[in-house]
Amino acid sequence: MKTIICCILLGFNIFNAYSWGQNGHRIVGLIAEKYLTPKAKKNIQKILKGESVAMVSTYADFIKSDSFYKKMDPLHYCTIADDTLYDGPPQEGDAIMAIEKFVKELQTKKFTEGDEAFTLKFLIHIIGDIHQPLHVGRGDDRGGNDIKVKFFSEETNLHSVWDSKIIDAQQLSYKEFTDWILTKNRNTEQIKKWKKDTLMNWVYESMSYRKTIYSIPENKRLGYEYIYQNLEIVLLRLHQAGVRLAGVLNKIYK
Repeated sequence: MKTIICCILLGFNIFNAYSWGQNGHRIVGLIAEKYLTPKAKKNIQKILKGESVAMVSTYADFIKSDSFYKKMDPLHYCTIADDTLYDGPPQEGDAIMAIEKFVKELQTKKFTEGDEAFTLKFLIHIIGDIHQPLHVGRGDDRGGNDIKVKFFSEETNLHSVWDSKIIDAQQLSYKEFTDWILTKNRNTEQIKKWKKDTLMNWVYESMSYRKTIYSIPENKRLGYEYIYQNLEIVLLRLHQAGVRLAGVLNKIYK
């Protein structure tokens, strides 16, 4: 199985691995800021030189314009085929490995790529990535990039719909979107449980939405009905990503 997954991922590696879009990542970052402890927030602000978690959350996508960082593209996603379990990263690495690696480096202060700020920015971004369901790819369509659809009148693909188009269709700023999410769910017991969930819980949750995500009409036209069917998943994943990001950062900078 591990060999199969490695081969799948090599094919998957060429896809455009952006996730959530700028607004989505900033929503995750802003939610995380709401759940940081005062000590963690102070330490993080010092490392980021005053920049917010929300604003650095897009850094790992921004630097893709520099070919030097092309080698880090496989860290934005992982591939697990339907009806299988994760069998470890291939040689090139994946988001699961990257999260574990970056957490360890931030704890030990022994960095393999850049300095502490660089590693922190990448961790912030990739925890957001792994909560975008199509960044846990099934291996046969490049994370939905090969599924061509029409979103209202726009020619696009399924991955892009989940990256940003469902979010942007709400016509809210990332701050307004964050306020909406936090107002909708104030269940403190549920939030405590999210913080205790393991990394693999996050991954298998993303896999669990595939049936709904890929339930598209034969004419491949997506609009209000598709948004209605999936918006709650988007809201949930953004909220979970922010809460869990805060939980990880609170442990590192306790």
